[in-house]
Amino acid sequence: MRSIRFWLVSSALVLVASPLFAAEPAPSTETIPAHPMLSDDLVFTLGVLYARSNTTAALKPSGGGSGVAIDFEDTLDLDKRTLTPIAGIFWRASDNWRIDLEYFDISRDADRTLSVDVQWGDLTFTAGTNVHSTFDFSDLRVSAAYSFFKRRDKEVGIGLGLHVAAMKASIEASGVGAEAADVTAPLPVVNLYGMFALTDEWAVNMRADWLSLTYGDYTGDVRNIEINALYQPFRNVGFGLGVRSLVIDVDVDNADWR
Repeated sequence: MRSIRFWLVSSALVLVASPLFAAEPAPSTETIPAHPMLSDDLVFTLGVLYARSNTTAALKPSGGGSGVAIDFEDTLDLDKRTLTPIAGIFWRASDNWRIDLEYFDISRDADRTLSVDVQWGDLTFTAGTNVHSTFDFSDLRVSAAYSFFKRRDKEVGIGLGLHVAAMKASIEASGVGAEAADVTAPLPVVNLYGMFALTDEWAVNMRADWLSLTYGDYTGDVRNIEINALYQPFRNVGFGLGVRSLVIDVDVDNADWR
């Protein structure tokens, strides 16, 4: 059994921009809030994630046998805290249908003198060896969703999407050698979301993505939960702050997979 697990908790600060041709909220004499995020057709987001990562991975020898799971932060000294850009786009195709796209990338590397022996693929790095390690992770999230409950100040919906997660890990040392492995996993998810206007300027939105399945030699689990506070003091520019937790856990029981 081989496993890769990536766990991320992050805070996100985003800039929200609605194009000038976005639909204006319908005029009304009611006191119900009319936040632009619940009516605009097209929204761009750009911001930063302050992420705390916990990564374990194993690479088995090419001749067979099992690999030993390595904690890349504690054993190899990769940074647990990372500041990285994040970008997205949201398109409201109709009053109830929407398309979401989001991307971020976390790339880390470190040098450390090992305090324990580390087995990585065909190589064994003994205690006292100075090693250079890398772990790169990116997540492209896309989903199509339907708001089954939609009002001027709130909406709740469900959708289907993909987390296209790409991971690459390597360890190398002078006199020992280098070995790397990578995997790109398009992981389908079901998502549930909600957005609620508190005032014409303030809103909150929440989202949860989930997948857990076993198919043949593969067992996968994806869990993403996030909540964001949105403040839009200008017609076409707003700001947001939120927190999210993302867990990707992949097990493969296959003698040919490294």
